[in-house]
Amino acid sequence: MVRIYGIPNCDTIKKARQWLSDNEIDYEFHDYKKAGIDETMLKPWIKSLGWEALLNKRSTSWRQLDEQIKSNLSEKTAIEVMLQTPSIIKRPLLDDGENLYLGFKAEQYSLIFS
Repeated sequence: MVRIYGIPNCDTIKKARQWLSDNEIDYEFHDYKKAGIDETMLKPWIKSLGWEALLNKRSTSWRQLDEQIKSNLSEKTAIEVMLQTPSIIKRPLLDDGENLYLGFKAEQYSLIFS
C-alpha cells in the first residue's frame, strides 16, 4: 500500500494527493497532526534519507525554532524536534512499500508509478 505523510493544509500535499487520485493510485494518507509520529517511524526514514534531508528548513516551523537549537543541530536534536513538531518534516514523504521519496514533482511520481 502506498502511504503519503504530511499535513492536509499543505499545498504540496494537496498537489501530490491530487496527482495520485488523478492517476488512480490507491494510497493512505497519514496526517501528522491527527495521527502523530513516533521514533519507530522516524528512525527508518533517517536511515534511508538522512535527518538533514527530512528537516524542512524552508518551513514556518523551522523559522520559529529557537536559534540555539538551530545552531547546535545534531541527529539527536533533529529527532527530538521532528517528534515534537512533525510539521517540520519535509513533505510529502511518500512510501511506495519499497522506497521513500521526499517532496512532490509530477515527473518524479510518473517515474515512480510507471
